[in-house]
Amino acid sequence: MDTAGQPQARAARWTTALVTLAMVAGVAGCGGSKEKKPGQSLASVNGEEITALQLNEELQRSGISAAQQEQASKQLLESLIDRQLLDSEAVKEKLDRDPKVVQAVERAKALILAQAYLQKHVGAVARPTRAEVEEYFRQNPGFFSNRKVLDMRELVISSSDMDAGLKGAMDAAKSLDEVAAYLDAHKLKFARTQVSRSTSDLPPELSAKLLAMNKGQLFIIKEGERSLLISIADVKDAPVALEAAAGQIEQFLMNKKSKAASDAEVARLRATAKIEYLNKAPADGAPAPAAAAAAGASTPSAANERGAAALR
Repeated sequence: MDTAGQPQARAARWTTALVTLAMVAGVAGCGGSKEKKPGQSLASVNGEEITALQLNEELQRSGISAAQQEQASKQLLESLIDRQLLDSEAVKEKLDRDPKVVQAVERAKALILAQAYLQKHVGAVARPTRAEVEEYFRQNPGFFSNRKVLDMRELVISSSDMDAGLKGAMDAAKSLDEVAAYLDAHKLKFARTQVSRSTSDLPPELSAKLLAMNKGQLFIIKEGERSLLISIADVKDAPVALEAAAGQIEQFLMNKKSKAASDAEVARLRATAKIEYLNKAPADGAPAPAAAAAAGASTPSAANERGAAALR
């Protein structure tokens, strides 16, 4: 991995984020006289005030502990000053009128309002009971009491090199080293890696298949433009006790309940609304874009679906 460009990449991402925030603020503030911001003024940037109210909101969003807030306040104030400078320059260059920026601002506004509606009407769900936590723990032994860690060795190659000859070499090989020798002999590029995965990291169906394999058995996983030639080097027991997992299970169950409540409210609204598809309708089985947007949700990853199972 090339780490030399990481600081520049991070700086570019922060710059993009700050410019986006500046554009949002610029759109909100254009088209009329400037209103005085509420709260005690902490700084003035070219006549624009930054207040204690703004700083307190940044502190709340950051989730910084009380012991660290004094030092963090200084850094966040400087960040607010930087943001205000970028905001002002973006407005000067009329970036707030760019159609793509206006569209992005409208989308952000719609998502914020939809989330605010759900928070108001769905509210906080009841915390899972101890019985619910224990039941989830018992129903998922592969995540907890019977959790195992699989140590795997991998050869990473280009998927375009996965031809009949290589597959035949894998079928005949007794180890990854023999496959690596084949790759060397045929001048095929590859990289060696080793990785450990627990049964709590993997879908149950995949875990069952891997645990049924013999140590050293080879298999292939294709990931787009690259393919992984993998063998299992070792399998170790790594159980997780109920008390260690209870907090994460509880949070997972709360998230699950919140999502169910949000989905139910969106379904209720859709049932009473008049919805017309004016162009091409979504394909059968495709998620409803309006419902996903209203819930502020995206397609959950396998890790999010497992929730509390993602214990390392």
